[in-house]
Amino acid sequence: MFEDAPWERVCDSIASHGFDGVEIAPFTFATYVTEIDASKRQEIRRTAERAGLEVIGLHWLLAKTEGLHVTHPDESVRARTSEYLTALVQFCADVGGKVLVFGSPQQRNVMDGVNLDTAIDLAAGTFQSAVAEAERAGVVIAFEPLSPAETNFGSSAAEGMRLVERVGHPNFRLHLDAKAMAAETRPMDELVREYYEWLEHVHVNDVNLLGPGMGDLDLRPLLDALKELGYDKYASIEVFRTDPGAEAILRESKAYLDRHL
Repeated sequence: MFEDAPWERVCDSIASHGFDGVEIAPFTFATYVTEIDASKRQEIRRTAERAGLEVIGLHWLLAKTEGLHVTHPDESVRARTSEYLTALVQFCADVGGKVLVFGSPQQRNVMDGVNLDTAIDLAAGTFQSAVAEAERAGVVIAFEPLSPAETNFGSSAAEGMRLVERVGHPNFRLHLDAKAMAAETRPMDELVREYYEWLEHVHVNDVNLLGPGMGDLDLRPLLDALKELGYDKYASIEVFRTDPGAEAILRESKAYLDRHL
């Protein structure tokens, strides 16, 4: 959203609009987090803290990477992916984050010749080491169901829960995204109520790829359900379009959330 703006300016801008936290897409600092040394990690964390922000965690985990895939039938590919997911967990903890949102549709799609049950088993195995590291580091990996237009693996909240249950670890939980939930046949508030026990994190956004209140998606039922259920974690804004400009997106999104939260 901020394109190539310096991290300090990004944090100052977000804080100036009254937000409390920021999620990091790792590729905005380096293609691979293993390229980010300890001093840079501390600088990322301190810069956010100076602006009065908490680093919530990470999203877009495998963006820009190559040769990584959680359901790949090749064991060596899954092993590399498992190792990198563990590195992501460590990076998240180093910058002060508490949650890693795993979306990465292209790196989880089920390939030809692999059925869904097998893919779930493969993915669960790939996440195993990273989940153990997440427990040690005090962070959570939150699997993000996406729409069938984006992926054929975890393409509904129910399918996402199959993986969460297969992994069966308290540090592997569910993330729900408003844009993805809007593609389901059931209302967003109903989905939140059903899966609330496993819910770790939420993205509030519009199907037009902008922030809340910047399109036609009515998020009030979702927000009301979160309030009624006592949700006390973050609701984050994930946008994919930059044409209105970062400041306008921040301003309009915050105004909408203030009205309804």
